[in-house]
Amino acid sequence: MKNGIVTGASRGIGRAIALRLGAAGYNLVLQGRHVEDLAESCRLVQKAKGKAIPVVADLSDPVGVDELVNGVEFVPPHLLVNNAGVAYVKPFEELTLEEWQETIAVNITAPFLLVKKLLPVMSHDASIVNILSIAAKAGIPEWSSYCMSKFALDGFMQSIREELRERGVRVINIYPSATGTGMWDHIKGNWPTEKMLSPEEIAEAVLFAAERPSSVLVENISLGNIAGKL
Repeated sequence: MKNGIVTGASRGIGRAIALRLGAAGYNLVLQGRHVEDLAESCRLVQKAKGKAIPVVADLSDPVGVDELVNGVEFVPPHLLVNNAGVAYVKPFEELTLEEWQETIAVNITAPFLLVKKLLPVMSHDASIVNILSIAAKAGIPEWSSYCMSKFALDGFMQSIREELRERGVRVINIYPSATGTGMWDHIKGNWPTEKMLSPEEIAEAVLFAAERPSSVLVENISLGNIAGKL
């Protein structure tokens, strides 16, 4: 039985990943900021015959990262899924410094700190899976801070991938296109969520990548939809 950690597991993509891993027999530590939603994710994992414990923590603060690390009860970790993220969608002139800094803290600094703090206790064949975005590959109008953070995380993870290769730790980047989650309810515009990628497809990709034998090289997975560029 393997042990995993999923950030941003309260809802959406993170919850779908948690459910798929739980159904596959993983012991999970699930992080989120919303107590009730995170508890529901754990309940659903347990209903699927998996094991999950919640850690309510704010990853925009290094203290929250420490709270998550200290809450990891299933050791050694075989899988870390960096999924938590924030997105402010607006013209860049309207972005506040606080929004910019929060984006950096959650989308870049938290994964950096989690890898640093968890690596010493991770199994020799562990996988670090990062839920990136096609926003890591091309700039998108009004998504400047989000694109910035995904470009930065992509570069960081590709670099440490080379540092960790000899240790047997795999770094896997997943690049989904637009995914139908509740996030779109809070973004201005008419978004065809019914045509978007489903969170379950991303969850399947995470499980596929994590379950490949250690001798198999899995590094970058792009997932598309029919809704166009986003």
